[in-house]
Amino acid sequence: EVQLVESGGGLVQAGGSLRLSCAASGFTFDDHGIGWFRQAPGNEREGVSCISPNERDIYYADSLQGRFTISRDNAKNTVYLQMNSLKAEDTAVYYCAAGDCMDGNMTYWGKGTLITVSS
Repeated sequence: EVQLVESGGGLVQAGGSLRLSCAASGFTFDDHGIGWFRQAPGNEREGVSCISPNERDIYYADSLQGRFTISRDNAKNTVYLQMNSLKAEDTAVYYCAAGDCMDGNMTYWGKGTLITVSS
């Protein structure tokens, strides 16, 4: 059974930091790019960041302005998203997904974790 399980979400004050984890199982992890996406209330889902299987290609949404860092540990089948200088507009459900970072076609999805940034 394929699973992507996000953790690390919660409530944080504006300016604070959080680190999300995405633990994967049930598929060949190091054959897949892993991406983070988010969906705020009333908004469409948007891409946040993506990291290729060998970490050679990393993508970030322009709107992040360098505040987030993605990394992966293939030995642990886990991807991380370090989020710093959080803003109220970062409030959303964050999802991780496995697939192709280049064309954005993601095959497997997690159920998401909520981040609420209080101002």
